[in-house]
Amino acid sequence: MEERVERIKKQLHSAGYKLTPQREATVRVLLEHEEDHLSAEDVYLLVKEKSPEIGLATVYRTLELLNELRIVDKINFGDGVSRYDLRKEGAAHFHHHLICLECGSVAEIQEDLLEDVEAIVEREWKFKIKDHRLTFHGICHRCQQKHQEEEK
Repeated sequence: MEERVERIKKQLHSAGYKLTPQREATVRVLLEHEEDHLSAEDVYLLVKEKSPEIGLATVYRTLELLNELRIVDKINFGDGVSRYDLRKEGAAHFHHHLICLECGSVAEIQEDLLEDVEAIVEREWKFKIKDHRLTFHGICHRCQQKHQEEEK
C-alpha cells in the first residue's frame, strides 16, 4: 500500500497539488476498501474513524480532486448515489461493471472489452474517445443458483 500511496502522491505533485494529511487519509481509505465502491459518505465515515478532525466537505473536495486527476472514477450504478472507484494503475480506460438487479452485487471486469468498438466509433464518426464506461445489468450467478434451487 505504501508504494501506491507514494505513486498517488507523485501524481498529485505533478498536477501541482500536495498530499496533505487529509488527502492521504482519504486515499488510504480508498486503498483499504478498493473493492467496495464507496460513496463519499462511506469514505467520510471510514476516514473519521482514523482522523476525527476531518470534515465531510474536505472528503468531498478530495474525492472530486482525485476524480479530476483520474486517480479515482466517480460512478453511479443507477441508485442515485455517486461512488468512487480507484482507477487501476496504468489503465487507459475505466473498468467495466456487472450489476445484479436482484441482490445489488457489483463485480468488476478489468479487461478492456471495447477496443474494437472504440476504433470503429473513432473511424466512422470521427469522434476522439477519451474514456468509456460499460455497465451490464443482469442476474449474478448466486441469484441464478438460488432461483434454480427454489424451482426444485
